[in-house]
Amino acid sequence: MGNNYIFSITPTFTQGLVLGQLSILVLLSFILKFLFFVSPDEESEAQVSHPHTILDHPSSSRTPKTEEECNVGPESADWFNLLARQVMDVYRAKLQDGLPGLEGNDVARRRIEAYANTIRPHNFIDHITVHAVDLGNAAPLLSNIRAVQENGAHSALPVHFTFDMTYTDTISVSLSTTYLFNYPMSSFARLPVSLTISLSRFESLVILSGPSSSSVSPVLSITLPSDFTLRLKTTSLVGSRAILKDVPKLHNLIEQQVRRILIAKGSWKLALPGLSSTTEPSTER
Repeated sequence: MGNNYIFSITPTFTQGLVLGQLSILVLLSFILKFLFFVSPDEESEAQVSHPHTILDHPSSSRTPKTEEECNVGPESADWFNLLARQVMDVYRAKLQDGLPGLEGNDVARRRIEAYANTIRPHNFIDHITVHAVDLGNAAPLLSNIRAVQENGAHSALPVHFTFDMTYTDTISVSLSTTYLFNYPMSSFARLPVSLTISLSRFESLVILSGPSSSSVSPVLSITLPSDFTLRLKTTSLVGSRAILKDVPKLHNLIEQQVRRILIAKGSWKLALPGLSSTTEPSTER
């Protein structure tokens, strides 16, 4: 009868193997739970330093040319680069409410933080705190502008302009949040994460499509092909007591997510002034 019991006073090899595997799983669970993760009660006390973003920087080396320098012929893209810089400066000023220096940067920081928390996945990511932002001081560099008329020079179809765009700037954001683990139970563990994400280089062909007179609501379209080049620099700190620095997998996930958002957006449409009373079904994805 004694041989029919699963466990006996003198354990067999199989029993020892099972107990050994269970002890390893329990030990691994305790290591992950108490070394890398932080409990909800300790989260307010846990101090995880976040990478620092320098807000003050010298002016860009690409100084916009004057009107006389831009007037060098129809093939020049200098006038387009000057226009792109003015557009970028307007967006920066609006994001900062027109306030200069640190006060304007703080306004932009709060706006970016509010937007980030509206799009975060609430089931996996806790509240996002943006610590610092740098809106940059450069503008895209445009070159090799080409005009393409579809189906002949006298076609009613709109003209397409294509040009190469290269953008290198100091744009960056520093933030911290907590990744929520809901397995094997809800709020099983919380993993603090601090990030600094900055732009290294963006290159793409840009297609500028003119309006069509036959359209219900004529628009100017700007389209980015999906084969653009995106290079981001990411520094990260992951963990509570044990800190992991600059995890490559995290960098890849962030870069892929930014790329996916740009590809999903696809194109931007600008309605022509005075024609906003008419509507046209949106073709944006």
